[in-house]
Amino acid sequence: MQLKKALLILAFGTILIIGMLYGISPSWFLTTFSTASEPASIDQTHILRAVMMLYIALGLFWLYAAFSDRYRDIGIVILAIFCGGLVAGRILSVVIDGPPSPLFVLYIFMELALIPICIWLLKKDGQLPPPDKNRN
Repeated sequence: MQLKKALLILAFGTILIIGMLYGISPSWFLTTFSTASEPASIDQTHILRAVMMLYIALGLFWLYAAFSDRYRDIGIVILAIFCGGLVAGRILSVVIDGPPSPLFVLYIFMELALIPICIWLLKKDGQLPPPDKNRN
């Protein structure tokens, strides 16, 4: 239980920082961490600020779940789904568009690493049932 709590608190802190980096100054973020050399357009700013608030909302849920016995496991499940969705999109983009900037490559590895950790934590406490051996 303490590992789940710690992971959810870490996820909150990480996603809060990443979200704030995206949305406080989208032009700074794009020119600093990507290959963009021009200031962000209004549409890019709009997307990055929306993503910032989505990340903050999820992060606040994970923080709440860390301190709630009732929501802790669902917080871990949502963290795994969140990371899985992001890493799937990032890998698709690598295949279609080519490799991104180094920061986004780091994100791929971070998100990919969290999925098995989440699954392990859920299995550890018996929240995920073992595979059905009688299934055909």
